[in-house]
Amino acid sequence: MPGMRRSPVLMIAAVLALLIGAALAVGGVWLITLGGSWYYVIAAAGFLLTGGLLLAQRPTALWVYALVVAGTLGWALWESGLHWWPLAARGDVVFLVGLLLLTPWVTRSLYDRASVSVSDRDAEVRRVSAFRGAGWPLTAVLAVALAVAVASWFTDPTRIEGTAPGPRAEVPDDALGVPPGEWHAYGRTAYGQRYSPLNQITPANVANLQEAWTYRTGDVRGRPGDPEETTFQVTPLKFGNRLFLCTPHQSIIALDDTTGKEVWRYDPKVRGELALQHLTCRGLSYYRGNGSAVSAPASAPATGTSVPDLPVAANERKTIDNCPTKLFMPTADGRLIALNPENGDVCAAFGGGTGQINLWANMPNVNPGAYYSTSPPAIARNLIIVGGTVLDNVSTSEQSGVIRAFDVNTGALVWNWDSGRPDVTTPLAPGETYVPNSPNSWSISSVDEALGLIYIPLGNQPPDQWGGRRSANVDRFSSSVVALDITTGQLRWVFQTVHHDLWDYDVPSQPSLIDLTIGGQTVPALVQPTKQGELYVLDRRTGQPVLPVTEKPAPQGAAPGDRTAPTQPVSALSYDPPPLSERDMWGATLFDQLACRIAFKKLRYEGRYTPPSLQGSLIYPGNFGVFNWGSIAVDPERQIAFTTPTYLAFVSQLVPRQDNKTLYVQGENRPEGSLPALNENFGAPFAVKLSAFTSVLGIPCQAPPWGYVAAADLTTGKILWKHKNGTVRDASPLPLPFPMGVPNLGGPIMTASGVAFLSGTIDYFVRGYDVSNGKQLWESRLPAGGQATPMTYTGSDGRQYLLVVAGGHGSLGTKAGDYVIAYALPKT
Repeated sequence: MPGMRRSPVLMIAAVLALLIGAALAVGGVWLITLGGSWYYVIAAAGFLLTGGLLLAQRPTALWVYALVVAGTLGWALWESGLHWWPLAARGDVVFLVGLLLLTPWVTRSLYDRASVSVSDRDAEVRRVSAFRGAGWPLTAVLAVALAVAVASWFTDPTRIEGTAPGPRAEVPDDALGVPPGEWHAYGRTAYGQRYSPLNQITPANVANLQEAWTYRTGDVRGRPGDPEETTFQVTPLKFGNRLFLCTPHQSIIALDDTTGKEVWRYDPKVRGELALQHLTCRGLSYYRGNGSAVSAPASAPATGTSVPDLPVAANERKTIDNCPTKLFMPTADGRLIALNPENGDVCAAFGGGTGQINLWANMPNVNPGAYYSTSPPAIARNLIIVGGTVLDNVSTSEQSGVIRAFDVNTGALVWNWDSGRPDVTTPLAPGETYVPNSPNSWSISSVDEALGLIYIPLGNQPPDQWGGRRSANVDRFSSSVVALDITTGQLRWVFQTVHHDLWDYDVPSQPSLIDLTIGGQTVPALVQPTKQGELYVLDRRTGQPVLPVTEKPAPQGAAPGDRTAPTQPVSALSYDPPPLSERDMWGATLFDQLACRIAFKKLRYEGRYTPPSLQGSLIYPGNFGVFNWGSIAVDPERQIAFTTPTYLAFVSQLVPRQDNKTLYVQGENRPEGSLPALNENFGAPFAVKLSAFTSVLGIPCQAPPWGYVAAADLTTGKILWKHKNGTVRDASPLPLPFPMGVPNLGGPIMTASGVAFLSGTIDYFVRGYDVSNGKQLWESRLPAGGQATPMTYTGSDGRQYLLVVAGGHGSLGTKAGDYVIAYALPKT
């Protein structure tokens, strides 16, 4: 009407409300057709009505929008309770629009046509504001929403509070012959505990840690031919006065333990043009020279002259005939090299005068780069025992998953255990090959020399998501942990963690060996973390459960030609998250949350172990794993585990194959000479599209937290405490340190003083925690992603050091680097 102009802000608010209403209406109707929530359609009506009333300059628009805010708040509390991040995703847009409507530029343009004459209209307009007239209900409900939001900042429904027990057993500081200040294997000892008896750094003084020195290797991903998974995941070893590590491009380096200065460096000259999916070295293997004799027949060493031809190990360095102690390094082109840790010279007696053996010997489907050991082999008595990774989901014609034991001094093959032919462990004759495509072991094994057993985590036969042609042996050993006799390689027991695995739930973690006191008796136990979140606690003598394992019904209905197991084993100690539902969907805004709800409803999902499907199945936890190669840390005195569970959902969709050539997943734009996408599955009836379940903004569709630190009692299975861990500072467009709880890749360590350390979160920090209650005590900013497992040692100067590797991770997108950083308490 005359005299009442619409302000530009009012017009903007009206158009914004109408656009939001239209978007919610379209998405809401779609969601309803899928059987989802009606909220979005109801909210759409509220936004559309508000927009129309704003165009008509009616104060009633504020009353209507107050109802929208109140309804949204009630719905949000009903779905998520006092949990800030789910509340924020539901209410952020609604709240901000409400604030816009209360601005004077909007309220001063509103009036009631029916009750106000032209002459007194100005007086009525003055009565419409944030605190008068139609504005006060909206102000009140926004104030309530703000109060609820503030209250939610101080509550965390995912948090578990508790206290870990003190020491319950006495363990010698030099257990297994490892001096307390040294770190001899990936998990410090052959038991794989990631526990140090050092106690100089304590909960009381850990906050005083400061950087002592930094070393840069000069080896950073990004060279021609590097796969995306070029990663610096090493956990260095320490013995004597030196540290020993390997780099992604396979250099071996010795450092002074107190200064970080390079002592020597060895380059194995890995050949180029390799069919690599991964380029990494998680660690080296150390032989102390004290192994006892093994009375098993041995074949001649597999030297570098076997197919394929490989570089000479000497590489312009000196060779020596024999080394009383040795470092072993598996290379990406399929060699195992022995070096003298004193000077980096090649141990020529190993491998018949070459200092190396060729792991391609007797291997089917030779394709350099497609098979090698990304993890350090195990040392057991006078044997070095080697597994390896194969190309994941490329074809059904990959290499064997054979486990081989070689004499540490000569490199002669002593035995081989092939899960495709498990009863014959005597070395193969020349010209024979191992069983193609048998389940492999790409992770780290553990050893109990007193029992004479090595414990090996096994993966799957490619393809991971379809198993219709698996043999009886493959089905028996896939996704299992096996115990082999050290002397002969014969199978002693097998425990399967997933039956007929269709989810890439291969066993990724090194088993941790620990003696537990249960019912007054000492039980030699094995703790096996898994991708699906179970921690199986087994008697390592027999493989029988120490904590109960229950077979529970699993979803059925596999893809054509396949089957599903009727039940799956669930441990009494489980980090399996609750099943997802529509209300667990999340986003940065109301809109991408709605899109995630639609995506969720379109997928097949019946809880954990939902089979892959042509429709597309939601796999939760996804194959990123609740636990992965970083494993856990166990304290043999407290008899607890320090764990880092991560929760990310994935989508698995089968794509029918018509032939063995078409690229279904990656398409025809693949660079010439590059590998196919990871999931083409040539030779199988299905390719598979596998991806993280994320929104259009690239953030997880499930609500945070996505990552935690937690402690569990290994004698009872009780989770003692559990806290979200890490921020999105390095994963969001703006460096905002919101403590949302983020994924972790890399393991923790614990010390006897009750401090744990972790560097693997996707924000660039190393952190220290009080093991008793989970409280974070210290953190230090890293120059790159810390996706590796730290270690700790005593330097030659008597100080305890914490050592962290910061090199980033390709597929996680964390910043690349080449840093080795040592921390210590200030000198006194």
